[in-house]
Amino acid sequence: MSEAVGPPGRLGKAPIAALGILALALGALQSVLDPALPLLQRELGLSPSEGALVGNTLLVTGAVVAPVAGKLGDRYGGRRVLLRLMAVVSAGGVLASLAPNLPVLLLGQVMQGVMVGALPLSFILVRKNLPAARSQAAIGLVLALFTGGGMVGTLFAGPVAEGLSWHWMFALPTAVIIVATLAVLRLMPHDPPARADSRIDWPGVLLLSGALLTFMIGLVRVTGSGLPPLAVAGLVVLMAALVTAWILVERRTASPMVDLRMLARPSMWHACLLTLVVSSGFGMTALLIPQLLAMPEQAHGFGADTTDIGLLLLPGAIAGSLADSVGGLATRRFGPRVVVVAGSLVAAATLFALASLHSSSWQLVLAKALTAFAAGVGTTALLAGAATDVGAEDTGIATSLLVVTRVIGVAVGAQIGASILDSGADAVTGLPAESAFVTGFTVAGLVAAVALLAVRLTKNRTTTSHKGVRA
Repeated sequence: MSEAVGPPGRLGKAPIAALGILALALGALQSVLDPALPLLQRELGLSPSEGALVGNTLLVTGAVVAPVAGKLGDRYGGRRVLLRLMAVVSAGGVLASLAPNLPVLLLGQVMQGVMVGALPLSFILVRKNLPAARSQAAIGLVLALFTGGGMVGTLFAGPVAEGLSWHWMFALPTAVIIVATLAVLRLMPHDPPARADSRIDWPGVLLLSGALLTFMIGLVRVTGSGLPPLAVAGLVVLMAALVTAWILVERRTASPMVDLRMLARPSMWHACLLTLVVSSGFGMTALLIPQLLAMPEQAHGFGADTTDIGLLLLPGAIAGSLADSVGGLATRRFGPRVVVVAGSLVAAATLFALASLHSSSWQLVLAKALTAFAAGVGTTALLAGAATDVGAEDTGIATSLLVVTRVIGVAVGAQIGASILDSGADAVTGLPAESAFVTGFTVAGLVAAVALLAVRLTKNRTTTSHKGVRA
């Protein structure tokens, strides 16, 4: 039995501002590695695949933590769980800022990855305190602020890393996170648990976490240094066994972590499928463009340093921030399917053009902005539609599944892009050949085109309860 959930209240400006500042700081902490990754690769002697591992360590943790955080938020209240997660993120940021070597930095990244769980918890607070129609726009606003933080992190990472050290890239946003968390503690009203008499399905939590962790680590190893065929087969078998066991547990438990009936809804699995495809294409682009900018000029690159890369990526960060806000509003007006189609068309056309036209930095800047906007509006539209299609008591777990899918998609795309660059490296210099970048952009364009096919296959279904709109 579920506790009755009363009508949504209203959030004042102060608690919304506190959530916004927190989202901004989290986005900054997550994004500082984007422009600084080539610098870290040089200082630590890492290959592109190893560099992608540093960035994806945070995503691996986020993929595991987000559904657990969403479920705990549904059970115990979003505010309560959010505050505890922010304590872990703050500790991870401090650890990374003091890291003397790569292993300690990776541990800090693991702890920082808990921040991905903050998004579904924020959605719980928004959903419980705002009517459904307004919550779609509010969810887009939260995502926009998180992405806007990415813009801030992208902008200051270079000057900080080069003027001070890369340690300060983590220290500064962590300080803001600590202050914003204290503000949320002070200003955000308590939200009652949606299911006061239900128990946490810990076997389901452990099995799903194990499956996600196996997938993410297997992805990193297979696309990085590679694994023997027998080891790959073993990972596949382990993954299948964990997923099968999780499904069996969820079907038999009285209070499952994920209601499989909810997951079987067309609105949910269609949204997950489309989010995975859209995010994968963007993940490839997000890795390839900075790598090409950092390539030496004599090797078909632009010789950009960390500060230059941050400035060149800034328009893309701005476009992504605007896209998250526009995506929520566009969903209310047109429905998610129309928004995803439009975004996928823009992304596919841009990436196919970039495969041929990448001799000037402005072409990369424009491509990054267009693909970031396209991916942002598409994934936000899918998330906002699904969030209001489920009951308020399932908002956390439903949105966390989509957040995880988004994270996995970006990680998959980044690792595939890194693998393409590694396979196309020059035998003498060790640097990726221009043909490797052409292949990467082409594959990313094909992935974006696959999103159009996926939309076509789900044409007769809708991914939202939006009334009166023809998808």
